[in-house]
Amino acid sequence: MSTQEVHVELGERSYAVRIGPGVRHELPEVVAKVGAQRAAVVSARPREWTPDPGVPHTLITARDGEEDKTLAAVESLCEAFAEFGLNRGDVVVSCGGGTTTDTVGLAAALYHRGVAVVHLPTTLLAQVDASTGGKTAVNLSRGKNLVGTYWQPDAVLCDTDYLATLPAREWVNGYGEIARCHFIGGGDLRDLPITEQITASVARKAAVVSSDERDAGPRHLLNYGHTLGHALEWATDYRLRHGECVAIGTVFAGMLAGALGRIDTTRVDEHLAVVRHYGCPWRLPAGVAAEELVRLMRLDKKSLGDLTFVLDGPAGAELVRNVPEHVVADVLAAMPRD
Repeated sequence: MSTQEVHVELGERSYAVRIGPGVRHELPEVVAKVGAQRAAVVSARPREWTPDPGVPHTLITARDGEEDKTLAAVESLCEAFAEFGLNRGDVVVSCGGGTTTDTVGLAAALYHRGVAVVHLPTTLLAQVDASTGGKTAVNLSRGKNLVGTYWQPDAVLCDTDYLATLPAREWVNGYGEIARCHFIGGGDLRDLPITEQITASVARKAAVVSSDERDAGPRHLLNYGHTLGHALEWATDYRLRHGECVAIGTVFAGMLAGALGRIDTTRVDEHLAVVRHYGCPWRLPAGVAAEELVRLMRLDKKSLGDLTFVLDGPAGAELVRNVPEHVVADVLAAMPRD
């Protein structure tokens, strides 16, 4: 399979996302193009899977997972950057899953008020979604992704060779985001090879981000399935992975759109069929109260205190505000549980 390339068009801050086997070995070329003399490489992968950036560097060990997606982790990274003597003309490289790209991206954005960052996403979820678009954030004790900023990478290298190292559950985690892409204009990707699925998902996100970098409008589409998804992550103390929760949230979004009369039953059923095709969970987990999920969904960043969702409709997916709580509760009650 040849290497694919998708461009995120943001004027002077535009960058390429390279997708294919072995593209991690292009890192020295990318670093040279950035003009960096030194690099801080933050890696959650073994040393043999962490490429040399081609300039003097320090290797900082990271760990994927929501437990390390914190302000304390950002502070620790910035301290390591300072100890190495990293300056504004240098570069930070992330090598890991979505929580690593989020945390390292935020650290790069804050250190010296902004240092170039290059992402090497190593999980399917990070390749199809988290590494592209410039959103960086960490969690607080009261919610997910509550502290962050926008900081676009200088490049993203999605090496599909990394995917061979993933356990089955990490594949499902990434497929949850690919399933969601089906309903935001990404097309039916079910029968495509994985490199083409990644490329199509990145291309859809790139188009949205290029038109709305900072969530003023169309970028809300990327949150399809995420309102319930984030609530489920929080309610289960991250026992369920992000992509798993997004998959369940996608089924819920279809059912909610149907309950509001926005789509017909065939389209509602399509949500479930797509999610199940990818082998993703689609039932609500046992032991999570609907009342708690509604409370958490009110805290969603799209919300202004109301219940706000990205929902399918006659003109495609769009942001829908002030959804009646009783309708949300009824749909949650109608969803099957494990």
